[in-house]
Amino acid sequence: MSGQKPKVAFFDFTGCEGCQLNKLNFENELLDLLELVDIVEFREAMDGKADYYDIAFIEGGISTPQCIERIHDIRRRCGVMVALGQCAVSGGINAMKNLHPSEWVQEAVYGEDKYLFPSIPAQPVSAIVNVDYEVRGCPMSAPEYLHVFKSLILGRKPEIKDYAVCVECKLKENECVLDKGMFCLGPITRAGCEAICPSNGQYCTGCRGPVSNINRDGAVDMLKKHGYSTEEALKRMKMFNTNEIDKEIKWGR
Repeated sequence: MSGQKPKVAFFDFTGCEGCQLNKLNFENELLDLLELVDIVEFREAMDGKADYYDIAFIEGGISTPQCIERIHDIRRRCGVMVALGQCAVSGGINAMKNLHPSEWVQEAVYGEDKYLFPSIPAQPVSAIVNVDYEVRGCPMSAPEYLHVFKSLILGRKPEIKDYAVCVECKLKENECVLDKGMFCLGPITRAGCEAICPSNGQYCTGCRGPVSNINRDGAVDMLKKHGYSTEEALKRMKMFNTNEIDKEIKWGR
């Protein structure tokens, strides 16, 4: 990496900016991190600009022609690119619009002004440019983000988990929420959040996306055995992960 301190930048695309704000909540770690890097761009916290970044963190998905131009520009000017949060990693909740004709979506959102706002199907950052690492979740998982951030600063390859949230639940000795009559996507959702929702009496919504070897039909069958219809199971599975669950979706629909 260039210079004495790595130059780090944060960028937001189509999303709620929750992952951006989440970074500012690292009260115990923030000052230590700032001693290790130079933050050269971060719209939520500063006005500065830079020509090059050793590490670029990207929040939000790609959903407009302008997004495509901008992400290519950032990719050309950065060494390592990290996608932050489910919108950047898979398209996130925004990708639910991909299930409908684009003309209908534009009409529903903008009405008669629909032609003033060019839009494309919501895509992950990796659909447009090369992404080196991903931090999943909605919002991103804070422990995983800190692990990736520190690893990159130290020149190490971050360890990215690819097993189910159920493993983390078992390690915490949580009672299975499915057995308690609650809906849960923990059996097919990628770990890394420390099973925060089931550990606090909630069910897993699947916001971290599916494990890489997901069996969609098997997951639906599992949920049907717990009393959920195929329609309900797929609907909930797609909330954060339309592009990963519904593989028949084509860009440009």
